[in-house]
Amino acid sequence: MAQEPGPRREGKGKIMNIADLRREYMRQGLTEADLDPDPIQQFRRWFDHAQKSELPEPNAMTLATCTPDGFPSARIVLLKGIDERGFSFFTSYEGRKGMELAINPQAALVFYWAELERQVRIEGAVERLTGDESDRYFHSRPIGSQLGAWTSQQSEVVANREALEERMRELEAQFQGQTIPRPSFWGGFRVLPHTFEFWQGRPNRLHDRLRYRRTASNEPWSIDRLAP
Repeated sequence: MAQEPGPRREGKGKIMNIADLRREYMRQGLTEADLDPDPIQQFRRWFDHAQKSELPEPNAMTLATCTPDGFPSARIVLLKGIDERGFSFFTSYEGRKGMELAINPQAALVFYWAELERQVRIEGAVERLTGDESDRYFHSRPIGSQLGAWTSQQSEVVANREALEERMRELEAQFQGQTIPRPSFWGGFRVLPHTFEFWQGRPNRLHDRLRYRRTASNEPWSIDRLAP
């Protein structure tokens, strides 16, 4: 019987068995004394560090949603706003994530900054941003991105790439010399956190995991250390 080929090693690159892929986390630790009492401020501290470290797209985050039947879905989106209320991003309201959030307005976010050996998990309810908030962000985008929002019926089947590009050309002609209005089917969501987890990689897989939780917006945050 023919055997499956083993791992290959070519030039500078090295391909290993998946089970052997691992790294040791050695940069630093995270103690309760390190934390800001407010998890939003703690997130800002870490996010600022990620920006100053010139990481590629430090605002890239996994957004996980779920259908009423319990089927999860996840994708990468870009964080576009942080304030005391929560974390904002923008998308089509009629795509898969928009429809899932309309039916089940709960979500989870994950930021992973591998170079800093850090991860942040956030869970919370979701609300739509106001029309004014969505308008302001929409008109701050490049013209191409504004037209792209009109062009794409997000998550729908398209015949081919050429159909998308033809629609884009039609819209460029339609809106030439005009202020492009925000589509009614496109706008922002805000995740209103009730749980945060700050994860710092440590040697021997004894990672630091510190969790903030609260059950009401007027309550103080409680902080727990979790087993890795």
